[in-house]
Amino acid sequence: MATLELANVVKTFDKATIIHGVDLTVSDGEFVVFVGPSGCGKSTLLRIISGLEPASSGDIRIDGQRVNEVSAAHRGCSMVFQSYALYPHMSVYDNMAFGLENLGVAKPVIESKVSAAAALLQLTPLLQRKPTQLSGGQRQRVAIGRSIVREPKLFLFDEPLSNLDAELRVSMRAEIRDLHARLGATMIYVTHDQVEAMTMADKIVVLRAGRIEQVGSPLELYNRPCNQFVAGFIGSPRMNFVPAAEIPGAKAGAQTVGIRPEHAQLSNDGPLQLVVSQVEQLGSTSILHGKVVDGAPFELILSGQTAIKRGDTVRVSAPAEQLHYFDQNGLRL
Repeated sequence: MATLELANVVKTFDKATIIHGVDLTVSDGEFVVFVGPSGCGKSTLLRIISGLEPASSGDIRIDGQRVNEVSAAHRGCSMVFQSYALYPHMSVYDNMAFGLENLGVAKPVIESKVSAAAALLQLTPLLQRKPTQLSGGQRQRVAIGRSIVREPKLFLFDEPLSNLDAELRVSMRAEIRDLHARLGATMIYVTHDQVEAMTMADKIVVLRAGRIEQVGSPLELYNRPCNQFVAGFIGSPRMNFVPAAEIPGAKAGAQTVGIRPEHAQLSNDGPLQLVVSQVEQLGSTSILHGKVVDGAPFELILSGQTAIKRGDTVRVSAPAEQLHYFDQNGLRL
């Protein structure tokens, strides 16, 4: 377990700045998720932490020690990639043991560590299989096991579930979160999927264009997004945005009002008129898609099933306490 501090970390490639002065503190034992759209710099930042990429300037400290000049092999970080990166000609056991063998660790110690990690990840019956004989989820567990046996200070995950199907991703999310609880380890996890971020993180770091937009717990970001970008990124389906002029009693100075689909309600005297273009019947819930004022897209989640159909017009409101107000610069009021 370890703490991590980033102080004014900058990364440039060919005079183009990719990471713009990032400051961040990760506490011992925290599960931190970097989330943001493609190209926001989250994987680059993870590689800088691991030592696979050098920072152009700024400081990286692990347990208070500056590690900028420390090689990736000696930083005490272990990285799990989305591609698994397993050796196809080696057994599961050999894949997990390989890194320790290269470090000259004694064979009995290797056997003990691999056996313990395999038991933790329910891989014991599979130790003599080759990667081609495993499912995607089993391969990812092997990659995680290879990290565990090294007993790193920091576990780093770079979109490890991207290659898995939807159902397996859900179960693997739970497995990784459970693993974190059992190990009590410091973990940093990169994803573009905000649902993964919301369900797994102790703390979420929202990135955009190489800058941190907001840091906080999942519910802090959901309930009080600091700006319109974070408000639109955190939550599924995404937050609706309508002109403040259309909402009676909107805050002074508000340019835009945000309404989450799950907080919108059908109301005969609602201020917004929604022209329904699509209805998703999911059984326990229904999602209405359409447009409101000035053609702004709008989604509304209803409990249960509905008789509303494409082409219908309904009126919509939302409780005043669930409205989010943003100024002309997109900042929260």
